[in-house]
Amino acid sequence: MSAKIAVVEDNPDNRLLVSAILEDEYEITEYETGQDAMARLEEDHPDLVLLDISLPEMDGLEVLAWIRRQPALAGLPVIALTAHAMAGDREKYLGAGFNEYVTKPILDESVLLEAISRCLTPTP
Repeated sequence: MSAKIAVVEDNPDNRLLVSAILEDEYEITEYETGQDAMARLEEDHPDLVLLDISLPEMDGLEVLAWIRRQPALAGLPVIALTAHAMAGDREKYLGAGFNEYVTKPILDESVLLEAISRCLTPTP
């Protein structure tokens, strides 16, 4: 059975690209806003979340904080998927509680696939 990945991304083109990269290996659920994700993540039970930082109304950091406060979701791996790629951004987002950090645009899909694999592979 393939892992379930929730993609929280407001840009339809980015959702389409991520789905095209992942759909052969994973079951994908898409959410356009943080509110959509918050309303459905607990019932959808994903194995991992790809979370855009720049979302309308509520940013990815706020959504991540909410996920970490939910007992059923607190240990869920969450990858920051973001165009924020300035010096120090990686450390900032990993320090905020993201498990991995992948920049957009996704020019090399292996970077995304490897980050997902690291998050879904249990550590001994």
